[in-house]
Amino acid sequence: MSTHDDIEKTAGVHATSPHHALGQNNGVLPASYNQAVRPSRIGNPGPLGLFSFASTTFMLSLYNLQTRSIHHPNVVVGMAIFCGGLAQLLAGMWEFPRGNVFGGTAFTSYGAFWMSYATILIPGSGILDTFKDDPTELASGLGIYLMAWFMVTFFLLIAALRKNWGFIVLFVFLAVTFLLLAAGEFTAKLAITKAGGVLGVLTAFIAYYVGLSELLASEDMAVVRLPLGVFSKRVD
Repeated sequence: MSTHDDIEKTAGVHATSPHHALGQNNGVLPASYNQAVRPSRIGNPGPLGLFSFASTTFMLSLYNLQTRSIHHPNVVVGMAIFCGGLAQLLAGMWEFPRGNVFGGTAFTSYGAFWMSYATILIPGSGILDTFKDDPTELASGLGIYLMAWFMVTFFLLIAALRKNWGFIVLFVFLAVTFLLLAAGEFTAKLAITKAGGVLGVLTAFIAYYVGLSELLASEDMAVVRLPLGVFSKRVD
């Protein structure tokens, strides 16, 4: 059965024991072996994290587009707390013991993002009430908030550049989405926010694709395999 170790780690040899690694590398154990091998009984939590991220992003992006005359995004709060937030946080925590620092960092970070965004929208938090007399100040605060997540996404994009094309396209679209939404808050131009909504919907479908690819790769008898454009690895 094929695995997704090749898209999750940066080592050149995939093995579960030193003898296995020696057999794959003409008897030479690569210097990175002790960082590459992470024997674990934990299944790949990638599809869980990606589907949770995609579904929550899809909903909020449609709200940003004011689909069906929706002007308030508060319905996304439940999704942001439990699906985009908790489910991604758990996926990230399961990625770390598997040795996937990139996946653990990404899922945990965006899980925290969705939880923090939901907190802003919850009336009991009092955050929105603080700015009720000055909407411009609220827009500036949200713009800075979104810019911070643009930077986090850009840093993750840099880390994804030698993984696969699926991740690269996903983080490029997500970074531009955050940038447009931040610009929409700073300029108060609805057209820019709607453009961010369009990019967000596309980002969601890319995340769905990557998640489905990983889910199918974990199946012994998958009906189809979806390519991610994995880069070949260099052996130390």
